[in-house]
Amino acid sequence: MQRASTTLQTTPITRIEPSKGWVSLQLRELWAYRELLFFLIWRDVKVRYKQTVLGAAWAIIQPVFSMIVFTLIFGRLAKLPSDGIAYEAFSITALVPWALFANALSQGSNSLVGNANLIKKVYFPRLTVPISTVLGGLVDFAIAFVVMFGMLLWFGITPSIRMLALPLFIMLVLITGLGVSLWLAALNVQFRDIRYVIPFMAQLWQYGSPVAYSSSLIPQEWRWLYGLNPMVGVIDGFRWSMLGTGQISWSSMLPSVGIALFLLFTGALYFRRIEKQFADMV
Repeated sequence: MQRASTTLQTTPITRIEPSKGWVSLQLRELWAYRELLFFLIWRDVKVRYKQTVLGAAWAIIQPVFSMIVFTLIFGRLAKLPSDGIAYEAFSITALVPWALFANALSQGSNSLVGNANLIKKVYFPRLTVPISTVLGGLVDFAIAFVVMFGMLLWFGITPSIRMLALPLFIMLVLITGLGVSLWLAALNVQFRDIRYVIPFMAQLWQYGSPVAYSSSLIPQEWRWLYGLNPMVGVIDGFRWSMLGTGQISWSSMLPSVGIALFLLFTGALYFRRIEKQFADMV
């Protein structure tokens, strides 16, 4: 009995209580659950391709078919300028990073609702759910990137040393996608009609980004406002890295980076602010 009493006294006790007011991001706790994060990423990837007809080919079909449609409508009919590059190559270098961002919006915003049973039963940092969903999109991105690289070689375009800057633009699209997803995921738990707004929002965002057209079409006096869209810096950066078109002013990239970081920081704070209500509302 004495040994049992001593064991009970030395066993650490963890008490989970709801937070009050604005809380910290608790990144240490998130790091402590990093193995769960990796497991959720792997689970999302397996579920995405399990019992599908084409499997991983869906990661190729989306940007390739979009490229064909864009080429026919905007390249052949509307005859939009493509900075002297074949419009097929011009569009695919924008559609591949855009698909990564669009996946973050659609999948990340519904991640909490889709994991309702897990959230109600087990305690873990809820931030791992949207983060794993967004990072899981990198698998589709990697597949589509290989296809894009092969297409550029087919059109006689050999990427230069500028490709070394690509990780910076990939990081920017992940930060932007995660920041917006944190806002939308938290709002989607509170207001279930948010999911109907997301496709319309993504479509408008695409029109406001240089996916089908070149940023050179934007008047100079409006460039500062246009550059506040982080996806402008991402897509222009991809084309600069892969096609060698345009010029990247790193000082002009600062607003895009600043907005992306602002979305991530405020989204994470708001997410943590209402996190304690998820189990009751989801």
